Amino acid sequence: MPPKAAINVIGIYTGCVATALALSAGLVAITGGSWTSVVTALVDGSIRAPGRWGETIGVAVPLIVIALGTAISSRAGLINIGQEGQLLIGAALATYVGVRMTGPGPLVLVCLLLAGIIGGAIWAGVASGLLYWRKVPEVLTTLLLITVASQVVGYGLKVDWLLLASTDGRGVRNQVSDQLVPDRRFPRLELWGNEIPLSMIVALALALVVLILFKRSLWGFRLRVLGNNPRAAIRAGVSPTRYGSTAMLISGGCAGLAGALMLSGGDFGNYRFTSGFSNNIGWEGLLVALVARQHPVRVVVTAIAFAGLRTGSGFLAATGVEPEIAQVVQALLVLALLIPPALFFIRDRRRALNAARDRT
Repeated sequence: MPPKAAINVIGIYTGCVATALALSAGLVAITGGSWTSVVTALVDGSIRAPGRWGETIGVAVPLIVIALGTAISSRAGLINIGQEGQLLIGAALATYVGVRMTGPGPLVLVCLLLAGIIGGAIWAGVASGLLYWRKVPEVLTTLLLITVASQVVGYGLKVDWLLLASTDGRGVRNQVSDQLVPDRRFPRLELWGNEIPLSMIVALALALVVLILFKRSLWGFRLRVLGNNPRAAIRAGVSPTRYGSTAMLISGGCAGLAGALMLSGGDFGNYRFTSGFSNNIGWEGLLVALVARQHPVRVVVTAIAFAGLRTGSGFLAATGVEPEIAQVVQALLVLALLIPPALFFIRDRRRALNAARDRT
């Protein structure tokens, strides 16, 4: 990229982010708070306070995994917005295996992770089948399947032999699962007063694998061709059904894996599965992929930033500002980071149309 063009890109991004921050500051002022105290609370809650950056990393893990799966389906030109439901099904199946399966703890941990992948892939596979065999748009089916997933999970948490915890030692029959026993959980590393789940290694390894697939593999190249120009892909011998279905299954499998990592990592639900277990992580993972523009390295950085806003919002109560303000700030920053690509697309589109007009 020429230096002048690079300066223009940096300037547009900087202007959009500055505008979002200014609007956030105005919103805080309107609600009677102090912008500086809000920033301080967010930084303390996500990084500076004892044990907080370890929790931020734990929250970032499922966001990274979901965003990477979304990047793969987007690479193939598919719009998967059902990560919330795929996460729920994957986490539910992982819970069933983690609680019911007998055997050595490490083996059960591996099996529950595989179960999460299978559960998410099956749920995304339903949308894939409807797309390629019945021509039903995946953006519609993946969204509607979230509601179905919540109902399926709700039923499972009412049945003893499925997900509902046993009554032994419990006075109230809340709709929760049994807790994973210690040897079926991901180990946590103590570092400078923070507990870091080793599931972060899984997320970073997956990011590296996806980066290599996108940059260095024939499969990644064919996937990009399919997403950019399906007709050219078909002429080149790339099967939309084969590659598109594979991308959708991997995307759903990543969402299901995120649910299994949330269960076994301990940062969500205290190693138990509940009806509200997903906690909007699926939606936020989708936003991470959009903001990072499906690039694996940017996904990791963006996920940590989003996780920081989530963990830092818990400290806003001390400032007198509602915790939901953090969500508004997050939304404004998402818009700020999505506007520049839209402007670049419009600019390039106009240039292409003008060039075509000049040739004629």
